[in-house]
Amino acid sequence: MSASTMEEAGSQPLRLGSDFSRLWWSAAVSSLGDGATIAASPLLAAQLTDDPRLIGAASVAFTAPFVLFGIPAGLLADRVDIRKMMVRVDIVRAALLATLTVGILGGWAGLPLLYGCMFLLGTGEVLSRNAAQVLVPFITPKAGLSIANARIMGAQEAGTGFIGPLLGALIFGVAVALPFGVDAATFLCSAVLVSRIRHTRPIERGADRAGVMSEMMAGAKWLFSHQLLRSLALVSCFINLAGNAMLAVLVVYSGRELHLGAFGYGVLLACQAVGAVLASRFAPALTQRLGREGALVATAVLITVSETVLATVPSVYAAGAALTIFACGTVTWNVVVVVLRQTLVPQHLLGRANSVYRLVSWGGLPLGAAAGGILAAEIGTRAVFGVGAAAMALVAVALLAGARRHWITRAEQAASPAGTN
Repeated sequence: MSASTMEEAGSQPLRLGSDFSRLWWSAAVSSLGDGATIAASPLLAAQLTDDPRLIGAASVAFTAPFVLFGIPAGLLADRVDIRKMMVRVDIVRAALLATLTVGILGGWAGLPLLYGCMFLLGTGEVLSRNAAQVLVPFITPKAGLSIANARIMGAQEAGTGFIGPLLGALIFGVAVALPFGVDAATFLCSAVLVSRIRHTRPIERGADRAGVMSEMMAGAKWLFSHQLLRSLALVSCFINLAGNAMLAVLVVYSGRELHLGAFGYGVLLACQAVGAVLASRFAPALTQRLGREGALVATAVLITVSETVLATVPSVYAAGAALTIFACGTVTWNVVVVVLRQTLVPQHLLGRANSVYRLVSWGGLPLGAAAGGILAAEIGTRAVFGVGAAAMALVAVALLAGARRHWITRAEQAASPAGTN
């Protein structure tokens, strides 16, 4: 994806601005390193243990902060300078990865160090992702929100799911520590790019007079009183549970049943990015054609198909196709629901409401990783995919029922101007 493509939207050029370009490049660069770590961390865990539960625990460690720190992250986004916070988080993450790199080179990096680093990296991810989504509406024209979010997600998925995993799996075979060192360097580059963003979200100074718990609860109360966003958060949790159960045991499945090595596992992860990049390009048009209700139903169907293929067809090519389809569905879902939050939530509550939404939806990630490892140890990895397919089929039916009632259209029509600005 080139910078020039970010200047096009429909028949008329839509300029998203230099600040958005810097945010986009920051996401692209840091995601490249993240992709290397995503491929390398389960490979490192697999070198240290052959227990699927302990391998899956690395994913649990990374995703647990999404539940623990989701609401405080939203409060910070509403109280501090987002730009400065993102820079500091990137610097801390670079230091963490440098520590892990040194530990591997020194021979004293074991599972406890890996789990600890993944937990702290996950904490940084919660802070950074939430802050970036709050920042987008302040540096991007409202008409370009769908395109801007889709392109950031495309950049992130291209890095974390395509180029990064291939690079990480390849250089892991050269030197186990190298992928983590590369990720540290990319976070430093990201910090420089974010520091050059000229505009940021205005700080709500008056909020300092309120109690911390009161402020955190304000976002939760607003979100849970909004039927549409509350329902979407719960559905997102269910999707994340099924999807992360699948991804947590993918390295075991690729090695034991598909007989792939480290690089082959990286190629499998890269298949996700193919679907993600395609979805980032076409999700806005698909949403416009099917409507938001129809687009969400389509995503659930795509994820159901992907898990069904993994459960029933033990083939490398089928697995690659399934992961491509899976990513198409998840990225399209994210594009739709992120824009809904950015347009329906009052701006002074956006950080907190966004974090509560993430707390609910991302709560499925550690649960899914833990469940996937336990199920794989007890009844096999393909059974994990089968359970995920059945769960997603139920989600698709529920979304279809909601679409028939036009739940999103009705919520948008009911929103007052004060509630959408």
